[in-house]
Amino acid sequence: MIAIVDYGMGNIASASNAFRTLGFKVAVTDDPEKLAAATHIILPGVGAFKAAVDEIEKRGLRPVLTDLGKKKPLLGICLGMQLLFETGFENGVSEGLGLIPGTVERIPANEILPHIGWNTLDVKPGFPAFAPFQHQHVYFVHSYQAKTKASYIVASTDYGAEIPAIVKNGHVYGMQFHPEKSGKTGMALLKTFLQESSLEVQA
Repeated sequence: MIAIVDYGMGNIASASNAFRTLGFKVAVTDDPEKLAAATHIILPGVGAFKAAVDEIEKRGLRPVLTDLGKKKPLLGICLGMQLLFETGFENGVSEGLGLIPGTVERIPANEILPHIGWNTLDVKPGFPAFAPFQHQHVYFVHSYQAKTKASYIVASTDYGAEIPAIVKNGHVYGMQFHPEKSGKTGMALLKTFLQESSLEVQA
């Protein structure tokens, strides 16, 4: 079973439909026991970093997510990816989940924000499972970007500067774009996450 974290700010319906289309049973929940019973955790997100952190805190999910992120495959999508990092600077300074080292900062102001639309992936060397997605188009909607070491970046996109598009730290992954809105490419990326993260947990 795949658990999609319900903290009141996610693109839950489209994310749920994507995994069901791939043939998986899906539970949308904020229940720690149900999250712990899942094989994979999906952290969606639409909105602002601080508001999301506040909702996670309100529901008592911070310790649950940080603990499960050390044990189970976890994927953050869009704002959910940003929440994986240590610190966010949207509407003040907020503490993220700290599952991937780095910060979340506003995209340089010389670009039109938010960054909306289809953009290509530049997959980095050393990630063979993602190599087939080189130069494939995926759908972005965001005004903030991750700042992290190159070793955590699986793929980036170009929006006036290099922006991390896929990140990972062990079996914790993040996708800045919306795979569930990115057609066949997005569905294939979700399938790749499921396969690769499962292998990494077992290793």
